[in-house]
Amino acid sequence: MTDRLRALWDFSDLDVTDHRLRDQLAAETTADRRAEVLTQLARTSGLRDDFEGGAALILEAEALATSGVARSRIDLERGRLLRSSGRSKEALPLFESAFTGALGSAEYFIAADAAHMAALVSSDHDGFVSWTIQGIELADTHPEARSWLGPLLNNLGWEYFDSGDLEAALDAFHKALECRLAEPDNESAIEVARYAVAKTLRTLGRPGEAVPLLEGSVAWADTAGQPDGWFHEELAEGYAALGRDAEAGVQARLAQPLLTDADPAFAKDPERLARLNLLAGL
Repeated sequence: MTDRLRALWDFSDLDVTDHRLRDQLAAETTADRRAEVLTQLARTSGLRDDFEGGAALILEAEALATSGVARSRIDLERGRLLRSSGRSKEALPLFESAFTGALGSAEYFIAADAAHMAALVSSDHDGFVSWTIQGIELADTHPEARSWLGPLLNNLGWEYFDSGDLEAALDAFHKALECRLAEPDNESAIEVARYAVAKTLRTLGRPGEAVPLLEGSVAWADTAGQPDGWFHEELAEGYAALGRDAEAGVQARLAQPLLTDADPAFAKDPERLARLNLLAGL
């Protein structure tokens, strides 16, 4: 089965999502299906940092639920609320339960989501990788979970990148890009995946392969009216690695205000600030 409620979500507009979900709640004719919708309303509460309101909605759903899928959604969204409120250790058993329950109900989209969340709250590298690979295997096997393949491969790539296993990261990012290219309407996701491949190539000492990819991503972002500081920053590094210092300076100067506006961590990272200033010739 596919996730029948996913189409109601617009993560860029929680008010619209909330309205759609409440309309769906009013239209449901069984207690279990109402419970499922209530879990999604709890998620919108969590995304607004209203953890108390979200917990109340989960309790309301719990009083109605009897089916495996409803219980899996309850575990998943209760776990998400706990993680968002800073209680990740308590969330892991709930994600594990959601995963097992969703598999038992043949709800593979929900199972892949639960594996993705279990990875995010895992306490170590091995746990993150293990859960992410379980999600990837599900998404690769079951068409209804296929949309999870790109995000999970992206997560796996960054985990390998951050741990220093750059060849494994590059493999995961290449696979993620292949998945994104199969969804040509999602242009932003394609360019983010291309950026990840390019950043890893440059870090591996292969800037000649990275720069053309980054130039394409920067050109797309500018044409789409979505200039991206991370793209400019990485292109600056690529140009610098090739000895194209003037072009690196242009990209670094473009990156600085964009990153200041978009990335709170940027202003708190003196090494990154100093590096961009150096590239910019400041």
